Amino acid sequence: MPHPPIDPSSSAAVASGCIEVRGAREHNLKNVDVSIPRNALVVFSGVSGSGKSSLAFGTVFAEAQRRYFESVAPYARRLIDQAGVPDVDAIDGLPPAVALQQQRGASNARSSVGSVTTLSSLVRMMYSRAGAYPPGQPMLYAEDFSPNTPQGACSTCHGLGHVYEVTEALMVPDPSLTIRERAIASWPPAWHGQNLRDILVTLGYDIDVPWKKLPKKDREWILFTEDAPSVPVYAGFTPAETRAALKRKLEPSYMGTFTGARRYVLHTFATTQSALMRKRVSRYMEGKLCPACQGKRLKPEALSVTFAGVDIGEFMRLPLDQLAELLEPVAQGDFSAHSRGSRSSSATRRDRAKRVASGGAAHAAAHAAAPDVRLTSALSEEKRMAAQRLAGGIMARVSQLRSLGVGYLSLDRATPTLSAGELQRLRLGTQLSSLLFGVLYVLDEPSAGLHPADSEALYDALGQLRDGGNSVFVVEHDLELMRRAQWLVDVGPHAGEHGGRVLYSGEPDGLRQVRDSRTAQYLFDQVPAPASRKRNAESWLELKGIHRHNLQGVDAQLPLGLLTAVTGISGSGKSSLMAQALPELVLLHLGHEPPDDGADVAPTDGPTVIEATRGRLAGDVDAIQRVVQVDQKPIGRTPRSNLATYTGLFDHVRKLFASTPDARRRRFDAGRFSFNVAKGRCPTCEGEGFVSVELLFMPSVYAPCPACHGARYNEATLKVLWNSRNIAEVLQLTVDQAHAFFGEEDAIARPLQVLRDIGLGYLRLGQPATELSGGEAQRIKLATELQRGQRGRTLYVLDEPTTGLHASDADRLMLQLQRLVDAGNTVVMIEHDMRAVAQADWVIDVGPGAGAAGGTIVAKGTPQQVARAKASTTAPFLARELSRSG
Repeated sequence: MPHPPIDPSSSAAVASGCIEVRGAREHNLKNVDVSIPRNALVVFSGVSGSGKSSLAFGTVFAEAQRRYFESVAPYARRLIDQAGVPDVDAIDGLPPAVALQQQRGASNARSSVGSVTTLSSLVRMMYSRAGAYPPGQPMLYAEDFSPNTPQGACSTCHGLGHVYEVTEALMVPDPSLTIRERAIASWPPAWHGQNLRDILVTLGYDIDVPWKKLPKKDREWILFTEDAPSVPVYAGFTPAETRAALKRKLEPSYMGTFTGARRYVLHTFATTQSALMRKRVSRYMEGKLCPACQGKRLKPEALSVTFAGVDIGEFMRLPLDQLAELLEPVAQGDFSAHSRGSRSSSATRRDRAKRVASGGAAHAAAHAAAPDVRLTSALSEEKRMAAQRLAGGIMARVSQLRSLGVGYLSLDRATPTLSAGELQRLRLGTQLSSLLFGVLYVLDEPSAGLHPADSEALYDALGQLRDGGNSVFVVEHDLELMRRAQWLVDVGPHAGEHGGRVLYSGEPDGLRQVRDSRTAQYLFDQVPAPASRKRNAESWLELKGIHRHNLQGVDAQLPLGLLTAVTGISGSGKSSLMAQALPELVLLHLGHEPPDDGADVAPTDGPTVIEATRGRLAGDVDAIQRVVQVDQKPIGRTPRSNLATYTGLFDHVRKLFASTPDARRRRFDAGRFSFNVAKGRCPTCEGEGFVSVELLFMPSVYAPCPACHGARYNEATLKVLWNSRNIAEVLQLTVDQAHAFFGEEDAIARPLQVLRDIGLGYLRLGQPATELSGGEAQRIKLATELQRGQRGRTLYVLDEPTTGLHASDADRLMLQLQRLVDAGNTVVMIEHDMRAVAQADWVIDVGPGAGAAGGTIVAKGTPQQVARAKASTTAPFLARELSRSG
């Protein structure tokens, strides 16, 4: 039973300055006892799946959260059992805790850097209370400066900044086709599209003449009508037979209702629950800059107010580095620029508009031509004080973010376009600004997605949190952060059931003596990195004149048949070049759809405005026959998705259960053993195994289903056994356990072996997608691809594949990537881990800085050549790794 809450004031743990954990058994932890100092930087290390997150998050933070719920209200206490209580005997000396976990950005296009950091609220207050208003305009409230409120949003675009058009050119890309030949590409495929064509025949339209030869009024009615006539449909009839049937008033096959092509597109986009359907119809919607607000998303009254000479739309578009430059004089008490307000000359305004990071030519021109308005009067003393105080508050927050290396981001940068590492640093910067004292911060791999040069700022930030009187617990694989920690808790020795023990708890240097620790071998340079294979390229793929984000006419050469690492600091443009432009152009060359580069779009927000790549391919383009992009997007957004279903191995498992004598006697088919089918699943949780628990002001959590207790299936289905286990018990097996269990079943054992080879043997088959990290999701995708058998001539593009991996597991993954290349494929990996980069055949370094200071190829060549490049930020870190490897 859990130990009752302890009074911290009387706890011996407080006196000793430690958090004492006794009897921790969460997940794979084996009755762990450990003492961890407070007010220190503590790193939890160990191989992937060893149990370090179960100790730091699943036990220590979960117990702190439980005590918080217990202290808030009876309603919260009622939810404690549903939300889950950590399996631990006692934790003494536990302070209040805050968790900063790896999370992808929200899918809502309205979520931004400003909203995540809460800086948007401060900026709106600044414009409301200290902005320069034109004559006669009353003061506006802060909400009037928000594009997400009815009183602030531009009435034309509803606060989106873009309007969307559905045009004939988009819906009918090839007017030489007939309607029967599917000239109207925006109409649905399969039966629904055939139904609409049959209705047109009944209505008397010729569907066998080229679209361009139809009368204009017919074309416009078919595409743009809002009418929805219901008419008899004679399925399978020719137009002549249909006319004859109508004349004789024969009984129709059914009554069909017509929908205009544009109406179908807009209605489907607004109402469909399918991300795939939404993506399909969004191709026929063209996003254009809103003509009323020029993309600034706000009503004219809000945009007429300026601060330091710029309106809030301009202000939100400035990179944080430039924003700080603009605010610094006001924060220091210099109001000359602010007092000039909107009286700047058109030339000055034009120059300022050019500096706006993402405004574009249309915005710059519109801003330069904006009317000149004057202040009602000189700034009052009250406004001066408000301006200085608010500008100073924003400057302090922005300075923290800039020190963490995200000064290239703007406040209006949409959250779905941020990496998990960028989001984590934004949240960390926000916590640094909160000036809390006596708090336990628990962080999940904060170095993920960081170039070694950016890591220095992260180490400083963690030190600031600790020096502010806080305890900082970090689950981490970064060896440099381990070396800088004051305390190490190493968990292992292996993953899953072979881990779960605390091998060491103490100062970092003492880990050297622990023989069972795999971390120690890498921390003290006892395992040299495998050397580069030093393959030579026989052919090259060339990217010419690439324009995308901060890439302005970049040329790049990619060796085919090699393992290439793409490096550069965060925001340098490496992802724009290799994860976006490269696969997009190759897929277009192969005649396929470009990849979707964002999360699901909210139905009310319109299509995601994605910057198209400009540029072309050259070189040996035909040497690539297939593109596989392996990213860190989730394999599913609910507990219903899991490793077994995503890889396809669960189909074979269900067939095995359906083939048992018991299942045949009960007439259970393979569908009975799917938790997505009503006949076999638990009716309470509908096969999810979990129910969502709403916690008012806290994020919702998933709790085990009270009916099936997480089994997912109904009682009858669970009675069928294969080799003495039911289907729910099989889903609870780890990959390693399942490999032994299904050893004689090749169709199941083969994909399981691939999962083991890339270090995922510790994951459970039914582990919900919501519990998987971005790195784990990426490796599951890679394993799914690897099990298909290699045909060669495939381009693999991976985005930071070693994220979330212990150095030993990263070496195992690199071995699999080398095998892909040996099979005749090309592998491109965007990577920050210099140990992995050193194993590549070729390195392309992008930079030298971030944002506008990046976007160029700084160095290229073998790892040894790039390590000597003087202009490269990556070079000294790569050189250090190469020297360690001998």
